[in-house]
Amino acid sequence: MPKSMGILGKKIGMTRVYSELGQATPVTVVEAGPCRVLQVKNEALDGYNAIQVGFSEKKASQQNKAIAGHLKKSDSQGFYFIREFRVNDSGEYQVGQDIALDAVLKVGDLVDVQGSSKGKGFQGVVKRYGFAGGGAGHGSKFHRAPGSIGCSAHPGRVFKGKKMPGRMGNDTVLRKNVIVIDIRPEDNVVLLKGPLPGAKNSLLKIFSK
Repeated sequence: MPKSMGILGKKIGMTRVYSELGQATPVTVVEAGPCRVLQVKNEALDGYNAIQVGFSEKKASQQNKAIAGHLKKSDSQGFYFIREFRVNDSGEYQVGQDIALDAVLKVGDLVDVQGSSKGKGFQGVVKRYGFAGGGAGHGSKFHRAPGSIGCSAHPGRVFKGKKMPGRMGNDTVLRKNVIVIDIRPEDNVVLLKGPLPGAKNSLLKIFSK
C-alpha cells in the first residue's frame, strides 16, 4: 500500500469536462472529505505511524457502543467509513482535526486511487476470462463451456490456477497516477481523469504523493 497521506471519498459517477479548445476529457466525480482524525498511531506505541480517519457522518444512534466510545475522543458522533492512512510522521496530526479536500489535493497532482470493483457474482469462463466458446449453431452442442481441463492418465488432476467458472469482481483495485483535473472545495468535489473502480456511492481511498 502507498505510504502517504490522502483522503476518503465517495464515487458519484462519470461525466466529461471540456477545455478551452473544446477537447473532452472523461472524469470521475468524487465527493471527497472532509475527514476527521479519530486516532493518531505512532511507532513507539503501535509499531507504525498512521492516522485513522472517519468519513461520511451518521447519527450516534446508528453507532454501536464500542465505536461510540472510541469516537468520543475526537468529539464525533458516527461515521459510515473508518480507515487508516500510513504516514511518515504522525506527529503532524491531532485527534479531532478535520482534513479538507484542498489541504491534500491540488489540480494537476498525480494520485493513487483504491476501491472495490463491481461484484458480478458467479460467472462462466466466457464472461470471466473472455473464452471464445463454441459455435452458435444447434448442432454444435458446445456453446459457452470451458472445454477440456486436463488429461486422465497424466497428470491425473487439474492444475492449480486453471481458468474456471467462479466468483467475479468485488476485488480490491489500485489505479496509479490518476490526474486531478479539477477541485471544488466548496462542494467537497474532486474530478479525477478516467474511470475508477467501484459502483456509484462506493468508497474510494485517494492517496496523495
